[in-house]
Amino acid sequence: MKAAPDLKVAIVADWLYGGGAERVVYELHKMFPDAPIYTSYCSAEWREKLDGKVITGWLQPLGRIRKFLPVLRIWWFTHLKLKDFDLVISSSGNGEAKGIKVPSGTTHICYCHTPTHFYWRHYDKYYKNPGFGFFNPLARFGLRTLVGPLKFWDFKAAQGPTYFIANSSYIRDEIAKYYKRDSVVIHPPVDVERFSNSESQTSDSRGGFVTTGRQVPYKRLDIIVQACNRLKLPLKVVGKGPEHEKLVEIAGPTIEFLTNVSDTEMPKQLAGAEAFLFAAFEDFGVAPVEALAAGTPVIAYKAGGVLDYVQDGQNGLFFEAQTKDNLIAALLKFQKTSFDHHLVTASAQEFSVTTFRDKMKTFIEKHT
Repeated sequence: MKAAPDLKVAIVADWLYGGGAERVVYELHKMFPDAPIYTSYCSAEWREKLDGKVITGWLQPLGRIRKFLPVLRIWWFTHLKLKDFDLVISSSGNGEAKGIKVPSGTTHICYCHTPTHFYWRHYDKYYKNPGFGFFNPLARFGLRTLVGPLKFWDFKAAQGPTYFIANSSYIRDEIAKYYKRDSVVIHPPVDVERFSNSESQTSDSRGGFVTTGRQVPYKRLDIIVQACNRLKLPLKVVGKGPEHEKLVEIAGPTIEFLTNVSDTEMPKQLAGAEAFLFAAFEDFGVAPVEALAAGTPVIAYKAGGVLDYVQDGQNGLFFEAQTKDNLIAALLKFQKTSFDHHLVTASAQEFSVTTFRDKMKTFIEKHT
């Protein structure tokens, strides 16, 4: 058995253009800087971040249209030549990286962000509103036509990895439910230090509420805007996306939209708020952990990955259903609840980059 630094490693990712899954690949790259990174598509920004180690193929020039071509992505990933590696780590969620084929004797660890949403838990939601704007009819046609054989392939592909790692306790249960595989939980890396160094750590220096993220239907930002409208609470909505114009239309005078907040400014936005509002059903959810690191309590819908890091009454509050009225009740309760912002910050530390690397290193050394 080789020690982890002596392993010949390859990394495989669904795609690379921004988000929590990319942060996992980035930290894996830091752990194994010589490992090639195979993916179906990579933005110029992420190619530079990953020091030119990214290898793409004929899907790369297709750009956005590749999203509608799962059969071609399956072909590309299953025909990758991954000989001579001791270990292949796939970072896979709504794509096909988990379906790679490795030679006998090569360990394949799949870091799973979720069983593919389109085929399993979220099929009905995606069919109703795929989130592709003008291309929604095309997306619905593809889902309706191909979901049967794609689910079959996805399940079969999930039997290939030697080991599964889940990004949350919720996803561990989903992997068992849909793929019939056991997994261990290693939470994704969050740059908690960047947010825990924020200036505002007291209630007196905070005002209003904040939410961040890509403005897409499943995030349920409409609930957040409507609740703050009703209570006339100040709210900053940070980010943009296909739902932006709809949100602006329903927003009242206390809602402020910030579409160009820089990475440098983001910690200040989070640390300046009384609470972070989160209405999505997420597999993990990096943004709420960043808010906790900034000492900002999280008011969250009680489902999915948030159950691993929000402790009701200690570093945040839950609401039970994705409705405006449920969130309003939580906001009213919040106004009568006090939080120690230093303890809120401390609750985020177990999700640090260092913790991720240490747990991944231990897992790899044990299983290779």
